[in-house]
Amino acid sequence: MAQLKAVSSSSSLNLSVHVPKRDLFLCSNNVSFAKKSALFQELGVRKSELQGDAVVSNRGNTLRVHCNKGIQVVASSDKVTEVYEATKTKGLRGKLNKVVLAYSGGLDTSVIVPWLRENYGCEVVCFTADVGQGVGELEGLEQKAKASGACQLVVKDLQEEFVRDFIFPCLRAGAIYERKYLLGTSMARPVIAKAMVDVAKEVGADAVAHGCTGKGNDQVRFELTFFALNPELNVVAPWREWDITGREDAIEYAKKHNVPVPVTKKSIYSRDRNLWHLSHEGDILEDPANEPKEDMYMMSTSPEAAPEKPEYVEIGIVAGLPVSVNGEKLSPASLLSCLNEIGGKHGIGRIDMVENRLVGMKSRGVYETPGGTILFTAVRELESLTLDRETMQVKDSLALKYAELVYAGRWFDPLRESMDAFMEKITETTTGSVRLKLYKGSVSVVSRTSPKSLYREDISSFESGQIYDQADAAGFIRLYGLPMRVRAMLEKGI
Repeated sequence: MAQLKAVSSSSSLNLSVHVPKRDLFLCSNNVSFAKKSALFQELGVRKSELQGDAVVSNRGNTLRVHCNKGIQVVASSDKVTEVYEATKTKGLRGKLNKVVLAYSGGLDTSVIVPWLRENYGCEVVCFTADVGQGVGELEGLEQKAKASGACQLVVKDLQEEFVRDFIFPCLRAGAIYERKYLLGTSMARPVIAKAMVDVAKEVGADAVAHGCTGKGNDQVRFELTFFALNPELNVVAPWREWDITGREDAIEYAKKHNVPVPVTKKSIYSRDRNLWHLSHEGDILEDPANEPKEDMYMMSTSPEAAPEKPEYVEIGIVAGLPVSVNGEKLSPASLLSCLNEIGGKHGIGRIDMVENRLVGMKSRGVYETPGGTILFTAVRELESLTLDRETMQVKDSLALKYAELVYAGRWFDPLRESMDAFMEKITETTTGSVRLKLYKGSVSVVSRTSPKSLYREDISSFESGQIYDQADAAGFIRLYGLPMRVRAMLEKGI
């Protein structure tokens, strides 16, 4: 006997019928049963009311079929294995059709899936972006997402786009936030949010959702990107709406809704990893007086334990952007991965800082950016050959604003885009190579060359001076110092 249990879209009653195995067949409306008119009558609904997904199973044989609207049905030879009301009715907080959720597979995003369905009566499409966080982060995600109640999982490899279109422009601009932070998380959020908007269009979603807390910067970065690229999308931020206040609440909610709780060891740190960096926050780091523990670091070796012999690396640069390592041309993502490995081995790129969050509070974070630190050093050094003083000063002043815009989530702001056009123009001649020495946490420049160099040995040398006449300096100094001389004359009554 096969048992069919359904929840009608027009009724809250659970109805069961028993159908002999021999009478099962695939009918014209894509649901498996025999004598369908009699079955509809026994269920107490019209044929048009039985719509949705059905899984018919009889002693190990399973058939999944799909209808367009209404309900979900599961049949089993012995018992009903899964029953839930279809996402066509209004939820506790309103009604949405389909939501694309930024999904990691962790506890928070796993419970967001049933919470969205319960509160907004919607289908949930989980989206995961591969921005270089590591293969281990992506394993088993589809199974986790569907076990949580998602209708599908979409995974996109964004590594090349992330480095080419987001990291490299910031590198070219020299964007560093508050003297230290190389913007690893700040650059990753807009590329992820952009992909979510694209997926929402592909699957016909009318909303997007994220798992960012209401105290951090990431909520702003996601949502400003959504606003800029598709202002018609609804945005759901569960952490600003629900009553879940911590890990134990989330576990309880998961159990209540039959969501498998991820059986991973809870890290004492809050981490974010991508191809550019790894950030650490929380636990003992919340007290700025505490030194980070060595076992916290994951991308870099302790400088004390780094090799005793220095390593030299040469970075090839064209128009302000890196293109090669030690003479080998690489794609943007491959180049960065290569330098992460080299730099990490020598303890390069550890930063410990207290920063000002966009939402007003200060926070302490520790960042590992081995490859990025090498690249920033190389590009900036090459500019010392190719940019004149006034250009360099203007570029450096704009870089501060550029970094602030990126940190604040305004990647798609016309101001940043206009500044980017400026940076692209003035670095057209920043082409050449820089050789660096890596040793126990330090990066030292040992040579720099450029076919567009403004440095002229025949002018700068103390040994010769056909172009530069030292006698000309006297007149220059008198004119350059005239304002200071006039002020001194006034003060002395001369």
